[in-house]
Amino acid sequence: MKLEQMTIRELLGTNHTIAEKIFEGHVYPWEVLSELGSFIESLGELLPESEYKKLGRNIWVHRSVKVAPTVAMAGPMIICAGAQIRQSAYLRGSVIIGEKAVIGNSCEIKNSIIFDEVQIPHFNYVGDSILGYKSHLGAGAVTSNVKSDKTLVKVHAENGDVTTGLKKFGAILGDHVEVGCNSVLNPGTVVGKNTNIYPLSSVRGCVPAESIYKSQSEIVVKEVREQEAEEKGKGGLKVVK
Repeated sequence: MKLEQMTIRELLGTNHTIAEKIFEGHVYPWEVLSELGSFIESLGELLPESEYKKLGRNIWVHRSVKVAPTVAMAGPMIICAGAQIRQSAYLRGSVIIGEKAVIGNSCEIKNSIIFDEVQIPHFNYVGDSILGYKSHLGAGAVTSNVKSDKTLVKVHAENGDVTTGLKKFGAILGDHVEVGCNSVLNPGTVVGKNTNIYPLSSVRGCVPAESIYKSQSEIVVKEVREQEAEEKGKGGLKVVK
C-alpha cells in the first residue's frame, strides 16, 4: 500500500462523522489525533441543547442515545444520535462516537474518532485510532497503540516509512473494514476501504483496499478471489498470493 493510498480522501468518507471539519487542511488521517481533545470541546459548545445533553464539564450526549447504567465516561466526548453504549463500556475521553454506532460490553475507547454506524461490540480496545464508516471489530479485536520500545510510531508504506511524530497511534480503518475476532492491529496499522482481516491475525503495516488479509505473506485482492471462485466452479483453480 503506497503512501498516496493512505490519504483521508482515499480511506474515509468524512461526511459520515460529526468530526468532518477536523480533517480540513490535513492530508493523512493520523495527523488529527493530537487535535482531537480541543476540537471536541470547541464543537461541543456549538451543539444544540434541544438535541444534546451536557454532562459535567465537557461530555455531550445526544438525547436519543442509549447508555447502560454501568458505563464509565470521561470527557471531552461527543456521542451522536442513535448510538448504543452497552454494559461496562469505558470511554476514557477525547472520543467522538458517531450516529448509530455500537460500543459494546467491556469495550474501552480513548482518543479516537468512531465514524457513523461503526460496531465495536465485544471486549475491544480502541486507542488513538480512527474507525471509518460502517467498519466492524469482531469480538476481542484490539488496536495496539504503543510500541514495545516506546519509540515514535511509523507508518510503513510501500514507498518508504513515514514518521508520524506520535508515541501513541493505534490504527486507521477505512470505510467498511471488517476485522476478525481476536485480531491485533499493531501500532501504525492502516487498512484500506472494504478490506477483511481474518480472525486471530496480527496485522503490521498497511493493508490495501478491497482485499482479504489472511496473513502477512498472503493478502488476496477481492476481485481476484471472486474470479478464483468462478474458475473453481468451472473445474479450474487459480491461486493468488
